[in-house]
Amino acid sequence: MKTNNWGILLLVIGTIIIIYCSFNFLSADKVVDLGSVKIIKAKNQALQWPPIIGVAFLVGGSVTLFLNRGTRD
Repeated sequence: MKTNNWGILLLVIGTIIIIYCSFNFLSADKVVDLGSVKIIKAKNQALQWPPIIGVAFLVGGSVTLFLNRGTRD
């Protein structure tokens, strides 16, 4: 993969991370398991990260594109 592609990929990932700072997902916990009777509790969980990570990706992508602007792969 060319360096310009890596820079663009980092910029896109950084933008997505800044826009979406978290996402939710369901996890199933088994509460009771008695033969054929099963009770499962669905729990909503959130995965969060700080927006500074997105800024770091943006800076990394910008630096990659800036340093590679005069060279050819």
